[in-house]
Amino acid sequence: MACIDAVVTGAGGFIGGHLTRALLAEGKSVRAVDRKPLDEWYQVHQGAQNVVGDVSLRDTCTEVLDGGAEEVYHLAADMGGMGFIESNKAACMLSVLSSTHMLLAARDARVGRYFYSSSACVYSAHKQTDADVLPLREEDAYPAMPEDGYGWEKLFSERMARHFREDYGLATRTARYHNVYGPHGTWTGGREKAPAAACRKVALAVITGADEVEIWGDGEQTRSFMYIDDCVEGTLRLTRSEHTDPLNIGSDRLVSINQLYAIVEQIAGVRLKHRHVPGPLGVRGRNSDNTRIRKELGWEPQVSLLEGLEATYRWVYDQVKAQLDGRPVTC
Repeated sequence: MACIDAVVTGAGGFIGGHLTRALLAEGKSVRAVDRKPLDEWYQVHQGAQNVVGDVSLRDTCTEVLDGGAEEVYHLAADMGGMGFIESNKAACMLSVLSSTHMLLAARDARVGRYFYSSSACVYSAHKQTDADVLPLREEDAYPAMPEDGYGWEKLFSERMARHFREDYGLATRTARYHNVYGPHGTWTGGREKAPAAACRKVALAVITGADEVEIWGDGEQTRSFMYIDDCVEGTLRLTRSEHTDPLNIGSDRLVSINQLYAIVEQIAGVRLKHRHVPGPLGVRGRNSDNTRIRKELGWEPQVSLLEGLEATYRWVYDQVKAQLDGRPVTC
């Protein structure tokens, strides 16, 4: 194969699909890779070289980087919302295979830039015990006590990327994503994150005439949420920058889960009762400190939570309605 502009792993997923679209819009040649069958990809872009392949296998990684690449965006991982990662710790940690094998293949193919998508789940749980949490700075990942399973794999793979840069000269860049949401992502089935779950539950209540929604815990746990367009923009900016250390890419607006549901209800034009039930909660509070991204990239996420949730709710509503009507959905 000839050298290609960009390779995106996990391209059949939520962030990967949007990133592939953005790269194609720049006029880049893109090889989009995912282990799922094409009919299960969230977005399939006809302008890309769409490859069904499992990058947890070393041979597959070598094949998709045959001929080299200017940029590699490694997003492939077995992950989901809190309901998934708390119940699938071993599966999440097995993503280390794709993280390791892609680094080896990128080193051997002498790629130009290598982006690794890490997570705010790498941050120490000891710093996230209060809903009114202090924003997390990049240095707060150490001393290490990340989210069990998923967070440990992400932190280990961050270190791998760092050492491949130091030992082999591979130009690695690492982002710590903070709760990315938006259309064309997981909204049902157990892997969805809080914004998609809130949109689905509110949409279902609107369509069926129900007057309440379930929320895990007391709903006072807090997070910040970043719209997908900002995630893609931050990813491209970081990859092409000279900043080499892990960097937060996330909104710094802290809201409770109860507030998140209230915003979705406002968008939907309803007021619902909140029935609080036991469920996976994760840390009590988590927020992004954006001091460093403003300094290093001269930028930070721009889309307001209301604006992003409006677009997300409309898309999820259509999916819920289609499912109830027996029509095809994205799931």
